[in-house]
Amino acid sequence: MAERNQEAYPFAPYANGQAMARSDAESSRAHHSDDEQRRKKRIKCLIYIAVFAVFQIIVITVFALTVMRVKSPKFRIQAITVEDLNTTANPSLTMRFIAEVSVKNPNFGRYKYDQTSISFIYKGTQVGDAVVPQETARTKASRKTIVSGALTTVNSNLASDISLGSVTLSTYSKINGKVYLMNMIKKKKSAEMKCTMIVNLTSKQVHDIKCN
Repeated sequence: MAERNQEAYPFAPYANGQAMARSDAESSRAHHSDDEQRRKKRIKCLIYIAVFAVFQIIVITVFALTVMRVKSPKFRIQAITVEDLNTTANPSLTMRFIAEVSVKNPNFGRYKYDQTSISFIYKGTQVGDAVVPQETARTKASRKTIVSGALTTVNSNLASDISLGSVTLSTYSKINGKVYLMNMIKKKKSAEMKCTMIVNLTSKQVHDIKCN
């Protein structure tokens, strides 16, 4: 009976061996596939990290070159209105006026500046001034202030200017202050102003104001 059973199934052990071999191969392929997927995920993760790092570097660089870069403000006389003007044959000149001055802040933080004065100069000599009070210019904005002043001079050179009907004046001033970045960083910045202008003695107006 045993011999007949062996004759009936002569390839049974071989078939069982093939099935085990296929199972091992499939298991190996599945394991290899899992490893490959994990490897691809790690590569993707490293790529994402690298891209994020590059993005952060770009953001920091742009931030440092724009927001954190502190520029000097611009200090200018925008207009002058004459309130009173008199000349004499001495010769002399007296004038009271109001002026509109501006401080333009180009920074990404407010600019707080100290009180200063504008010197008015005729032929190299200071003849008057105007006080500019302490103020704050907001981020990327201009601060405009109205100030009053007066000047008086007795100068032999005035005779020819009076006869021509106009007097050329120059001004000089400097403001000192600090730029406040994100309420944490303070950086000192100053600005100089040099202007020239023409005073028309007949119309009692100031024109051709040029500042740098």
